[in-house]
Amino acid sequence: MPAPSISEEDFHKFREYFYRKTGIQFEPSKRYFVDKRLLERMEATDNAAFRSYFTMLRFQASGEELQLLTNLMTVNETYFFREEYQFKCLVNSILPHLVARKRDQTTLRIWVLPSSSGEEPYSIAIYLLERWADIHHYDVEIIASDIDTTILAQAKRGLYSDRSVAQLPLAYLQKYFRKTHDGHQISDDLRSAVEFTRVNLSEPADTRPYRNFDVVFCRNLLIYFDDLSRKTAAETFYDALKPGGFICLGHSESMSRISSLYKVVKFPEAIVYQKPTE
Repeated sequence: MPAPSISEEDFHKFREYFYRKTGIQFEPSKRYFVDKRLLERMEATDNAAFRSYFTMLRFQASGEELQLLTNLMTVNETYFFREEYQFKCLVNSILPHLVARKRDQTTLRIWVLPSSSGEEPYSIAIYLLERWADIHHYDVEIIASDIDTTILAQAKRGLYSDRSVAQLPLAYLQKYFRKTHDGHQISDDLRSAVEFTRVNLSEPADTRPYRNFDVVFCRNLLIYFDDLSRKTAAETFYDALKPGGFICLGHSESMSRISSLYKVVKFPEAIVYQKPTE
């Protein structure tokens, strides 16, 4: 019996289906990456042919296989204090701007998507504790979301490699982590400071509960989307933000090329995007 394979037609069928489900568009250059993971799951589910596997994937009532495959297909490349200039912007410019408008409200809400393995939301928590003078005057909620359930479990565990923590100042590493035989364990206090949730940005039912955020971090995710999915994501974040709230994108991403809903704000540390107050 010949080994299972993925034909050109199979690839395009899967690519279209996965795009509709997640908003992620695989270019033909990613064909090897996609085929390899499809074949892995076909073998794991005892499907010798793509057709039978694809049928199961689409019609499985629990959606478990789609979630497992999504976990395999998403790339999680991050480390602590990545693109640190935006954290500086958060504490030096964004938060002072928001606080000046807040009046009696004492809660600040930050949404991080994708959470990946947790380095970004935990970095924000550390940065606020160490660099923001008003941290003790406000109740800060950090919610971090991802489509990948495996990576969310890893983020909640809070165990990191030498590479992940390489950019952290030594004082922070010693203060917030405990060295173990298999890595660096983040403190329980920091783990409890971030709430991790599973969200598919392309599913309105998933994103609808996420409202009234002051700041959204969505860095290096939209580069995997096509124009339509980017526009939909921009509208989702617009609905999630309070009037006057800010969104931070990755250094190679520009909201101006995606949507006209936001106002461009050039702070000394970074360019960010603001939901208008009216």
